[in-house]
Amino acid sequence: MKNIVNKLESFKIDGIGLIAYAIAAVVFLLIIHLKMLPANMLGALFTMVILGNVLYYLGAHLPIFKSYLGGGAVFVLFGCAILAMTGIVPASVVNTVNSFVSKTDFLDFFIASLIVGAILGMNRKMLLKASIRFLPVAFLSMAIAFLVTIGVSQLIGKGFRYGALNVAFPVMGGGIGAGAIPLSQIYHNSLGGSAADYLSNLLPAVILGNIFAIMGASLLSKLTEHSKLNGHGVMMPGDSDKQVRIDPKITFQKMGVGLLFALTFYMVAVMLNGVFPKINEYAFLILLVIVFKATGWVPKYYEESAVTFSNSVTKNLTHALLAGVGLTKLDLVVLSHSLTWQFVLLVFVSLISISIAAGLLGKLFGLYPVESAITAGMINNSMGGAGNISVLAACDRMNLIGFAQMGNRLGGAIMLVVAGIFVSVFG
Repeated sequence: MKNIVNKLESFKIDGIGLIAYAIAAVVFLLIIHLKMLPANMLGALFTMVILGNVLYYLGAHLPIFKSYLGGGAVFVLFGCAILAMTGIVPASVVNTVNSFVSKTDFLDFFIASLIVGAILGMNRKMLLKASIRFLPVAFLSMAIAFLVTIGVSQLIGKGFRYGALNVAFPVMGGGIGAGAIPLSQIYHNSLGGSAADYLSNLLPAVILGNIFAIMGASLLSKLTEHSKLNGHGVMMPGDSDKQVRIDPKITFQKMGVGLLFALTFYMVAVMLNGVFPKINEYAFLILLVIVFKATGWVPKYYEESAVTFSNSVTKNLTHALLAGVGLTKLDLVVLSHSLTWQFVLLVFVSLISISIAAGLLGKLFGLYPVESAITAGMINNSMGGAGNISVLAACDRMNLIGFAQMGNRLGGAIMLVVAGIFVSVFG
């Protein structure tokens, strides 16, 4: 009996033995059935961790799924979306998770922690060289994808206006909160009609674009695993590649120091956003951390503390966050209503064109084509912060969150400006 128990416990799901995990899962099922799950952070986290870890494990080990369909990240997102849509996970539980992820801004906490740790963990010279090359690649790739998408839309008989308004702008607008929602207001102000109706038409492109991006990033990473085009999480070739990540000795105190350090950077970014409201706080956060890293103003102890804290958040909560996103933000009903072959084709064309452009331009600008195609290309077809995490988790490149957010936020803001001009001219 003891041998059986030991054998079962040696079977790990995110470090948790099978028996221990089964006990936690039974508790989860009981408390859901009894309708006693606390409607607070504790209930939300318990739900997200239980569902996220087991679904990610299944997706990462299913033969076809792990190789060609996005692996654990996609399995968690779709699995949780189906559980929510079918009512297997009750609406009250979904609302609890939604309140924690969105209303208490857990997503912001996760992304801010990740950005600060990821950037401070990079080699200083590599960071500066890569940043200077990255933004032109991202912006040019978006421009190329926009032109290709509206061109194909015209060719298949939908007209360039349909391709721009219903696919290109929403899919490259920077997500939902910073993209689709303000974009719907832009359409409302210029074209009339209801902003809510416009938003319902924009969301399918954002959702489907993100799904394609997750699958594309996972597939590209696997197909080029042994290629010289693949930097394996490093943006730029160079002698200092091995110094890109700090690998600090983990201590509890460093985690606390890193938490305060990340939050301080974020609060300064929030204040700057208050003074300059048209610039997203994440843009300020990225800029601040890059400046401090580039100038060497951050002592090594605090760099290591920030990376320690960031790694602890990433390793323990990424799968949980994916579950939260799947339960609350991936609306399969809304998506299914728009799945005409023309629409699907145009979203696919947007992803393929921006990926190829980013890969080729990245190579031209001295970046690894695979990393460039993912962060300067596919990321800009995602659902903003949550989408960025989903894409990077699928291809094991969470350390590139700084570049992902940089291109997504700044590029998305540019797309909104272009959208305003476009509807005033062609509306």
